[in-house]
Amino acid sequence: MRLNALLVESGLEPLSAERTGHFEDYLSLLLRWNTRVNLTAIRDEEGILRRHFVESIACAYALPAGIATLLDFGSGAGFPGIPIALCRPDIAVTLAESQGKKAAFLSEAVRVLGVGAKVHSGRAETLDLKFDCVILRAVDKMARAVQTGAQLVRPGGWLALMTTGAEQEALKSAAGAAYSWSKVIELPGGEDRLLTLGERKSSLPD
Repeated sequence: MRLNALLVESGLEPLSAERTGHFEDYLSLLLRWNTRVNLTAIRDEEGILRRHFVESIACAYALPAGIATLLDFGSGAGFPGIPIALCRPDIAVTLAESQGKKAAFLSEAVRVLGVGAKVHSGRAETLDLKFDCVILRAVDKMARAVQTGAQLVRPGGWLALMTTGAEQEALKSAAGAAYSWSKVIELPGGEDRLLTLGERKSSLPD
């Protein structure tokens, strides 16, 4: 698998042999399930490595220190939540996915990979929890999802948006006045992909 070469090409640290093995297992599972469940529109190995794996790993490395709990809102095929769980074992990841077949895939992936992640098979807004970080990437009706996800971040926690330069201002606006936006990180792979981080102010009520 070319993952480490692509990471180095993108200016990122290569993975250990053990972690690379986990990503190989993840890729194999994804390709197998994608033949019968529409997990991702990108179906070739190279495309998955470049567009999904490298971008998600870059995101895992870029998240602020001190995050203990993270919600991947609308996890789909597990991006970026599963790579975050693999690369940042210090973070307890919850994968929220309302589509039953995708949630079943996530449960199987968590079991096979042995990652410290939980799957919430249902809408994220039904979770009665607050998280240190809520992350969203390529979710349907993204602005509305950001509005909902913003409410699930604890005061002092982070809202992380994987988006584009053209969309980021509208999404930041959807998050509301409770957020202070400080960091924008360019993600590898071109196409103007960004990770935008907003910190929830501690002084504002829910």
